[in-house]
Amino acid sequence: MNRRSAPLLPCMTNWNREQPADRAGATGPNSSPGATMQPLERSITGAVGAALAAAGLRSRSGLEKLVLGGLGAGLIAVAARGQNPLATALKIEQNDEGETVVRDAVTIGKPAGQLYAIWRDLAGLPQLMTHLKSVEVLDDKRSRWTVQAPAPLGTVSWEAELTADEPGKRIAWRSLPGAQIENSGEVLFRPAPGDRGTEVVVRLTYRPPGGSAGAVIARMFNQEPSQQLRDDLMRFKREQELGHAPTAKGQSSGRAALTPTNKRGDLV
Repeated sequence: MNRRSAPLLPCMTNWNREQPADRAGATGPNSSPGATMQPLERSITGAVGAALAAAGLRSRSGLEKLVLGGLGAGLIAVAARGQNPLATALKIEQNDEGETVVRDAVTIGKPAGQLYAIWRDLAGLPQLMTHLKSVEVLDDKRSRWTVQAPAPLGTVSWEAELTADEPGKRIAWRSLPGAQIENSGEVLFRPAPGDRGTEVVVRLTYRPPGGSAGAVIARMFNQEPSQQLRDDLMRFKREQELGHAPTAKGQSSGRAALTPTNKRGDLV
């Protein structure tokens, strides 16, 4: 499977049971997009902006000079002001702790127990979540997660622990202290209205390196987690209901060649 690099990994905090309509991109009462930047975040943003501007000056391509120079100048200006309007413009949601929250859901015509068993197999999660490179199970509670993150992070690994395990209902995890990317996640399995199967609700929370500026930069380079989560859930739905997922040309393919899609489909 070809994997896109990603800025994140699964994360979660305690949260109320949202209704199915509560999806990624919906701003809750505790959300604060575009909040004031922290000193470290400003420093990182300014450094990235300066690097992009310098790369633009060195480029021999007029288009590259324009794009890199403009992006670099914009990030430098954001760092100087200490405010991040780009986070609001790009709909990056953050909670009061400065963590990025990603939430989405999908209805799948299969029993909750069957879907739970697939997600509970932690070693198999990279088949469900394209940003994951591997998950190594260490014991009943702990596991080691590895992702291919955007440059300059490269491959990032950390240990996580299960915080909840209710067969057929709920799975939750969080990174252990010392993780390079603080994160957590929760997956709920609920009966869908009208006997349509199961609602699978996924909530991920993470603290990207560089705060909201890091999330902005990742999204600019097409590494935005809410879109990845939506693609992964829709692919999971198609695979469970149809036994395959269509390729970019509309042809069927097996598990090894699954291709994410940008279509929402039956999101709830």
